[in-house]
Parts: sequence; structure tokens; C-alpha cells
Amino acid sequence: MDRTKLLIRTAAVYAFIGAFLGSHMAGSAQYAFRSVHAHILVVGWLSLFAFGVFYRVFPIPAKSRLALAHVWTAVIGSIGLTAGMWLYYVKPMPELELFNTIFFIVGGTTLLISFALFLVITLVFGKYIGESSKK
Repeated sequence: MDRTKLLIRTAAVYAFIGAFLGSHMAGSAQYAFRSVHAHILVVGWLSLFAFGVFYRVFPIPAKSRLALAHVWTAVIGSIGLTAGMWLYYVKPMPELELFNTIFFIVGGTTLLISFALFLVITLVFGKYIGESSKK
């Protein structure tokens, strides 16, 4: 699996969705999606893009199970958090309020685990990180 390609492409999808939502809100003067829009751009576009660049710049071993877990929790967590946030705040299916809340919490927790894994990666693979890390 090419971690960088997966993260950068997923970030590009988020960038498009975030820009589209922003355009929609500006054009309609309706700001119901404000928090969803912000999280799509920060969590989806910015964070996933930064993670993709990190794996491109620093030679973290390709077979690292820790990195694999980080990438997949980042992708799944960003989808879960942003979709869950949309379900929770916009309430397209108000009869599923408990499901919407749980989906939002699980997505956010998965993303939090991803950030914790990223912290661990920077500590475990610290020898690969730095200005002289290229080999």
C-alpha cells in the first residue's frame, strides 16, 4: 500500500468537498454546515495531507504495522468524524438520533487514536525524523 498516495488522494477529496460546501454556504447565505465545513477542511484536507507529506519526506519503514494502523485510523476516523458530525448537527434522520450520536463519537475516537498513533510513530521512529534523516 502506498501510504502517501492514499492520504494525499483522500485529502484531495476532502478539499473538494470542503470547497464545495464553502461555496454553497456563501452562495446561499445558509451556514448550517459551518462546523462540518471547518472539520472537513482541517481534519480531512489539512491533517491527511500533512500525514501524506510526512510519509513522503521521512523514511518510515514501509512494513511498519504501527504506520499502517495510523494511516487507516486517520482515513476511517476522518470519515467517521465528519460524517458523524454532519449526521449529528444537520439531523437528516432525526429518528436515528442515538445512532447519529454514536457514529459521531466513534468517528472522533478513531481519529483521536490516529493522532495518538502519530505521536507514538514520531517517538518510535525518531531516528528517521530530522534534517539529516535522509539516507
